[in-house]
Formats: sequence, structure tokens, C-alpha cells
Amino acid sequence: MMYDYVIIGSGLFGSVFAHQATKRGMRCLVIEKRNHIGGNCFTVHQEGVTIHRYGAHIFHTSDERVWQYVSSLCHFTPFINSPVAIWHKELYNLPFNMNTFHQLWGVITPMQAQAKLESQRVPCGQPNNLEEQALVLAGRDIYEKLIRSYTEKQWGRPCTELPPSIIKRVPLRMRYDNNYFNDPYQGIPTEGYTSIIEKLLSGSDVVLGQDYNVERKKWDEKGKKIVYTGMLDALFDYRLGHLAYRSEKFVTERFEEENHQGVAVVNYTSMDQPYTRSIEHKHFLCEQSPVTFVSYEYPADYAETGEPYYPIADERNLTLYARYRTLAEGRKNLLLGGRLAGYAYMDMDKTILSALDLVRSEFGD
Repeated sequence: MMYDYVIIGSGLFGSVFAHQATKRGMRCLVIEKRNHIGGNCFTVHQEGVTIHRYGAHIFHTSDERVWQYVSSLCHFTPFINSPVAIWHKELYNLPFNMNTFHQLWGVITPMQAQAKLESQRVPCGQPNNLEEQALVLAGRDIYEKLIRSYTEKQWGRPCTELPPSIIKRVPLRMRYDNNYFNDPYQGIPTEGYTSIIEKLLSGSDVVLGQDYNVERKKWDEKGKKIVYTGMLDALFDYRLGHLAYRSEKFVTERFEEENHQGVAVVNYTSMDQPYTRSIEHKHFLCEQSPVTFVSYEYPADYAETGEPYYPIADERNLTLYARYRTLAEGRKNLLLGGRLAGYAYMDMDKTILSALDLVRSEFGD
């Protein structure tokens, strides 16, 4: 059978495109490298708890069109992300807001907090690295307790060796507000993200456990066009060099407890813990179960896991990506999309929006 589109990857981008294309009468084949659909938002149900296999995925958006689209696919349970940070034995509310400032310094009013922040900031004409940027924006205490070690664990190098662009701004809220996101639409799919992907792919043929780049010619011959959402350097057999990524390892533990940490997300901002976050899954949907599951996120080198999560978007890698992009533009009938092919971290709503934009470009409606 000849397909109109062979779509590489069953994450949000590929699945949304497949959904929209099949609605327009197109025949789609989806090739997925993993043995399950859904990419990194894959969820499973275990003992009454919905587990986010690849870390916390909290849907949030300010785009009404995106919210209406996802809401048409499933019911959302409202969820406001209010994480906490643990630095040694001290606990702080996130994001940085009046609760955080009171915990740090005992201040009560925004005026007091602002004055303390001004006294903490370290002037710098032109920040040359992340440390200098953070000290200019947030000051010494916030940097040392809540930014430095967390960031160094995440990226695997000192903050003095990281570009300032990683931390372009530090949100500092002069109000008592632990809502991590400012978006008006926030929630978790009540049946899990996998249920959304299943609906998106219901009109497509899906092949699991197949790496497109291993048998590229075979899959290319099955489609008029290729929608590629994988690593761009892999598509061209790394002929110009490898793009750099950071990765994650997820270790999930089962506890014979109803409630282990009291909140969905905990950030660990000191070096005495090797992981950066712990996720207690049942808090996302207020699920009632006599047991609970907590996942710990360990930052890792991409070479250690083979799973690319965060692009290291420094000058060298962005230049290399641009060269690969030029190669891709010269390939007939190839469409790119998603975080890997775009070499950019993308929130879920932005991923969906970009897929819908590609659909509009392809079909003109």
C-alpha cells in the first residue's frame, strides 16, 4: 500500500499531524522506534495510579485554540503545579514568589522583598555565563540555594561554563502565588496522555519497535511524503557531526503508603541528592490508592542512555543544526517537526500548535 504520509515518531507532533491528515482523507503510516506510542508523554496505569513514564507532563497553555483542540479529545482534570524545592533540610516554595522570599529572608511585604533582592544582586555589565546572569537577575541567596546545584546537575557542567542564554530571565513574583505557570488553561488528561495519542492515531496504521533510520529506503518507498520528528543528525547519518543532548534516567519506586511526599513535584537543589526531581504521580489526578509511585529523575549524558531530551543549544550546536537543516531543505517531499527535528525544547501546547501550523501549510485550511 502506498501512503500519503509516512510519519516518523508517534509523539504529540506526529500524532496530531496524523489525526488531522486522516480527517482529510489521507492515508498515514506511523513508524515508532519505541515499543509504545506517545513519545515522552506516554502514561501507564498501575494499581490505580497513572504513571508518567518519562517525567512529569503538565498540560498548560494560553492558546484557546490549542485548549479547545485537546479538550475535544479527552476530559482534563484541573491541576495547578505548585512544586517545592529542597535545599539540604530547608524547603522553599516555587516559583520564586513572596512565599519563597519569606522563607529565605523573613520578609512579609513586596517592598521588603524588593529591597532584599536589590541588596542581593551582583552587578555585571555583560554576563558571560549563567552564574553571572543569575546573580544579576536573582542575587546571591536564590542563586546559591535554588539555582546553582540544580542547574549543574541538570547540565553536567559548572554554571560558569554554561551560556547566560539558558537563564534569560528569572521570574520573581511579588505576590503570594505558588502557581508555577501563568497560563489560564492547566490540567492533566483524566485517562492519561496515552488515551489522547490512541485517539489521534485511530485512523492511521502504526508500526512499533522500528527505527526508520535503519531501513530508511524501505519506509520511504511506502509514502509520498515523509513527516520526520526524529533527530536531524541521525537522518543524515551524522555526516556533519553529532548534535549534543543531555538526557535523563527515570527510576520509579513503589511505596506501601497512601502519600509519600505530599506534592506532585519536588526539586532537589543541592548536591547531596544526585537526582533533580521526584514525581509522586497520584497527586496529578488526586487518585485514591493504598500504594503510591514516585519517580526520581537523574540527569545523564546522552551517550549513557541513548535518549535525547534536552538540546545543548550553544553556538557550536546551533551552527551544526543549521547546516543539517540546509541539507533537509534540499530533500524532496520531507517535512520536519517536533522538538528533536527542531533541536529545541518545546512545551506540549507549542508542539501541538506547530503541528497544526504544518497541517495548515500542507492542506491550506
